[in-house]
Amino acid sequence: MRVTLVVLSLALFCHVFLNGCSKKQPSGDPPAPPGDNEPPVTATTDVQYWLTRADQLAVFRKQNTALLFTDVPNANQTIIVDSMQSYQSIDGFGGCLTGGSAYLINKMPEAAKTALIKELFSTDSNFIGISYIRISMGASDLSTRVFSYNDLTPGQTDLTMSRFNLSDDLIDLVPVLKKIVALNPDIRILASPWSAPAWMKTNNSSIGGSLKPELYSAYALYFIKYIQAMHDLGIRIDAITLQNEPLNPYNNPSMLMQATDQTVFIKDHLGPAFEAAGIDTKIIMNENNPDMPEYPISILADPGAYKYTDGSAFHLYGGDISGLSIVRNAYPEKNIYFTEQWVGSPADFGAYLNSHVKLLMIGAVRNWSRNVLEWNLASDPSNDPHTPGGCSICLGSVTIDNDKVTRNVGYYIIAHASKFVRPGSVRIASNYPASLPNVAFKTPDGKKVLIVLNDAASPQTFNIQFKNKTVSPSLPAGAVGTFIW
Repeated sequence: MRVTLVVLSLALFCHVFLNGCSKKQPSGDPPAPPGDNEPPVTATTDVQYWLTRADQLAVFRKQNTALLFTDVPNANQTIIVDSMQSYQSIDGFGGCLTGGSAYLINKMPEAAKTALIKELFSTDSNFIGISYIRISMGASDLSTRVFSYNDLTPGQTDLTMSRFNLSDDLIDLVPVLKKIVALNPDIRILASPWSAPAWMKTNNSSIGGSLKPELYSAYALYFIKYIQAMHDLGIRIDAITLQNEPLNPYNNPSMLMQATDQTVFIKDHLGPAFEAAGIDTKIIMNENNPDMPEYPISILADPGAYKYTDGSAFHLYGGDISGLSIVRNAYPEKNIYFTEQWVGSPADFGAYLNSHVKLLMIGAVRNWSRNVLEWNLASDPSNDPHTPGGCSICLGSVTIDNDKVTRNVGYYIIAHASKFVRPGSVRIASNYPASLPNVAFKTPDGKKVLIVLNDAASPQTFNIQFKNKTVSPSLPAGAVGTFIW
């Protein structure tokens, strides 16, 4: 998480990214999870329709609406879905299981813990089916404390990683991951370091500094030890990134890693080390904002780094989401990922719903991303835990208070995609009418899924056209709908 931006530029962020941040909080009890207290759905329909309103009068609720395809023309704006044109495959949608998230989940009473993990990760029809998560290698700024897997006293080194251990992760993260993997064995897990161990850095600190060039090979071994240790615990790491926000050396932990550093580390150390060890975990670089497409492009321009690199990851704390396409168009055979976006507390539900759905769930995917991840999966009512200097206003997708769970805007943003767009789905073509941002998919079982945002200030009735027939749903102002047929 880019703490510098959070602390120093919150007002600007709210104005530009969210068109104003309100401190208004919803009144009354938090919304129930999907499936609880649902009204009976009795309408005969060709298209199922799930709705979240900006005013929270409906949050991820299946609608009792008859949407029947017809060939009768009307004057509504029309979203034309064409399954004959397809684009990238989808790996999944989800969030970041920070160390703090795992701590809060793991200390819940057993029944509540089991119920929450099932609600978030089960693919059964009553749950939201998160299919992709990001975890930190060592501490992130939303961990209970700063640590790495090989912390030494000043002056010590361990080039063979003989003192490598996962002891901190074994307390909360691994137990929660094991429950998730048992429930959803196919979940994709991405691991990102916030910093190398302090003794490997030029400033011997968890904050800032760079990886010492003479320790690149030792750090490659650190990655291998991590992947192998997690594998031995029954947890497959699908992909790693090299460094969280490598141009943000101000977080705690953090580390500066220029594009030239990533290039050398990949081509001369990590890539060959993975190859020699038989590691098939994907190597993803960048994890910058899209305002600097030259960073990943310069890495891919090096044939040695190109050979080992699966693709580029992005956050959106600066620049425009279209920057993802700049990188993809330069190297179309390499993958694009979107791996983090925060929600600030107190959160204006409607503003965050609009911006994250429009720019991420729709925008990132229309710009070739194979996934979209919200930032912190869980926080407590005080937005804890976090490290000293870590983000103190990062709102979890859920708030956990002992056995009580409050579902926040990030939860519903994820749910509108994760429940329906399963891994192996492909993005298919759809046009983009004014005030109706949208993205369409074809799922592995042949269903079509369309996510639509009403970006206008008033309700809209519009058409969804498929194979020359249309249905005409309506969306309230600022609302999000997922349509499935």
